[in-house]
Formats: sequence, C-alpha cells, structure tokens
Amino acid sequence: MTSYNEADLQQKAKDHLWMHFARQSVMEDGHGVPIIVKGDGHHIWDSHGKKYFDGLSGLFVVNAGHGRKRLAEVAAKQAEELAFFPIWSYAHPNAIELADRLAAHAPGELNRVFFSTGGGEAVETAFKLAKYYWKLQGRPTKHKVISRAVAYHGTPQGALAITGIPAMKEMFEPITPGGFRVPNTNFYRAPEHGDDLEAFGLWAANRIEEMIQFEGPETVAAVFLEPVQNSGGCFPPPPGYFQRVREICDQYDVLLVADEVITGFGRIGNMFASTTYGFEPDMITCAKGMTSGYSPIGATIVSEKIYEPFKHGQTSFYHGYTFGGHPVSSAVALANLDIFEEEKLFENVRENSPIFRATLEKLLDLPIVGDVRGDGYFFGIELVKDKVTKETFDDDESERLLRGFLSKALFDAGLYCRADDRGDPVVQLAPPLTIGPKEFDEIEGILRGVLTEAWSRL
Repeated sequence: MTSYNEADLQQKAKDHLWMHFARQSVMEDGHGVPIIVKGDGHHIWDSHGKKYFDGLSGLFVVNAGHGRKRLAEVAAKQAEELAFFPIWSYAHPNAIELADRLAAHAPGELNRVFFSTGGGEAVETAFKLAKYYWKLQGRPTKHKVISRAVAYHGTPQGALAITGIPAMKEMFEPITPGGFRVPNTNFYRAPEHGDDLEAFGLWAANRIEEMIQFEGPETVAAVFLEPVQNSGGCFPPPPGYFQRVREICDQYDVLLVADEVITGFGRIGNMFASTTYGFEPDMITCAKGMTSGYSPIGATIVSEKIYEPFKHGQTSFYHGYTFGGHPVSSAVALANLDIFEEEKLFENVRENSPIFRATLEKLLDLPIVGDVRGDGYFFGIELVKDKVTKETFDDDESERLLRGFLSKALFDAGLYCRADDRGDPVVQLAPPLTIGPKEFDEIEGILRGVLTEAWSRL
C-alpha cells in the first residue's frame, strides 16, 4: 500500500478541501478528517493502515465491491481509444450499447435512455422532461411535482424542490416552485393503523390522490417516489402501495417517476426495484450502482409514451450534460453489469436478504433499538429512548448521540456505515452485494457493542 504523509495531507485538506454535506469545523478545530486510501472487496483502509468494513458501499454505490482490477482495466483501455466525446448530436458505441442494455432490463415500455453524470442530474432531467412533456400535450399548467416527507432526491435547484427535507432547503430559498409533500411509508410511526400494513399502505397512497385533488389535477405533472425511501431510514413500500399509486397517476394523468438512484442495480435484488415491487413507472432515475462507482454516470430511463412527441419534426429536448454517457463511464458500466450477471450477485441478495434481516433483528433485544426495516441489502435501524412508547431523541440528544458518539464510535470499531437523523435517528446499512451470512454476523457484532455503549452513555 502506498505510504502517505498524514500531517501534510491533513494540512492541505484544512487549507483547501471543502467537503460535501460535512462540517468544515472538524478540520478547523484540529481533529482532521479520516483519509481513505484503499479498497478491496468489502473493506477499506485509512491512511494509518487501519482496516474497516464498508457497510455502506461507499455511498450506496460500490455494489460489486472494491478493488475490481477488471473495471480499472476496462476504463484504461477505453480512455486510450476514445477518452471523451459528447452525445450532443453525435454518439459513440459504449453509450449506444449501454442504452440498449438498460432498456432491456427496465420494466415494460421504458426504452429510451437519457444519460447524465449522477443521480441528482437524473432527477433534474426527469423534472424538466415531465414539465416539457405536458406542454407538448397542450397542457402547460401541469408543472407541479409531488414527493414524500423526508425524502431526498438530490441537490440541484429542481431536484431540491422535490427533496422533502426542509432543513436542507431553507438556506437556499426561494427554490424552484411546485414541490408538494405527502406522507412517507414509515409504518413504525403509524400507530393509528395498528398491525394492518396493507391498510396503512392504502392510506399513504391515497394521500397522493388527495394532494392531486388539493392542487388540481390540471396542475400536477409528476409524482417522484423511491421504491424504498432512503432518508428517514429505509422505508419499504407496503404491499399494494405502488399498485394503488399507479392507479391514481393513471386516473389523473400524472407521470410516475421511480427514483432508483439507490435501489437500482441489485440493491433490492433485481436490476430495478420497480420490478421487485411489480409496478411500471413512466420514468426511472438511476446512477450510483451502475458502475459500482468506478466512474461517474447517471441515467433517466423514459417510457415510449413520454418519448413519442420527440420522434417528430423539430421537437428537441434542450437539456444535457458535457459528461453524460461518457465513453469511459459507459464502458465501465457495461463491464460492471457483466460482473453482476456472471457472479449472480442479484440472486445472492435475494437469497441472503432474509438472513441479513434476521441477523439485524437480533439487535431488537437492545433497549435503544426500536425498529429494523428495509429490503434487499438495504436496512435501517431506528434508535429510540423508550421502546414501549417509541419516544425518540430531541435535537440535543441526537446531536450528542449521533455526531458526538455513534458515527465516530462505529468507525473506530471498524464499521463504516451511516448514523443519520434527517428523520428520527437511524443507523443505515447498504453493504456490497458480494457479502453473505458470515459478514452479517460481523456487522451485527460491531453494532451490538457500540449500541450497548451508546445506551450506557445516555
């Protein structure tokens, strides 16, 4: 492993590096920042040579695991041959082949692929396209978008209007108008439905119909939903939820967008979670796992219905990204999809997900663990102050618990994952799709130790 001058790197980081979604004060106050230098399989190493379990696949990204020489070699070979060319009125073989491959895996009539370089851009594309589509239908007032409380859909101004986390938006107001929020599918926090998950799902779906009626169907363009909502801690859809949502969207002429930036590429056990949950959206946004992070790429996959007006005459979609469908990223994506198939990684997820869940559910014997939820290789553990009443932590307690202790303690114990309080406090796990029961036990052991200590500190 290459040796690094830790003090030199920390000083340069402090002087020049502005990190994302992070408090710069950690560098300013002399603590420094963890510097990750190597990855292999489901492990990462820091600049001190310490090894960690990557329990979040980087950021829900490295689905095939770290250190895949094959993907690095594919990237190098492509960069030698054609490192860059835009897909603005031109094309190149890899973008064409990848579009074909994605269309083959997408449900139903989703056959048209618009490339970007990341998930936020894919959502931005879907938002702009939804508004333009209705204008082309002679219905220009349909411009509003509906999404769910606490849902994260990206940081560009348009995507931010769809994001349902007020604290992430208030400093950027006024943002793009037209974003409206409905309840999410957090069953743990839905006491009025008792144990009836299906009734709760129907109730949650019907809130979308209600919002369409409140705003007027002739003003609503699209509904954006993640198959499993990430922010708030892995909310899966109740049985029948998406079928009812599809029905509502069809009834009121509203487009349904599945935001699969996290759930795509095997995270829930299929290429797309829309397939897992048996519904056909009008668009799918995806990114992260498409290359397992070995090169940046994103895509918006669009139905024939939405594409239809663009087949004729002079109609163009005036939208694009310099690096969209990048030749190197496309080549890496194709090789990454080959790895998924050859190693049967999606089958691995489907087979082992129930064991992963059962292993994490052992933590329910701890007084601080209120709920374990999720699907595939994507789980959240909600932390509570009182299991009986489901009382959560106040802001000060969350600050002390998550940022003051948990994040660092889990990392020090050798597990990189996410401790998050954009909703109620949760620990989130999304490991590479390559792991199995032995690794689940390892994750559970580390969590048990740290969560036990967290409770004693409270």
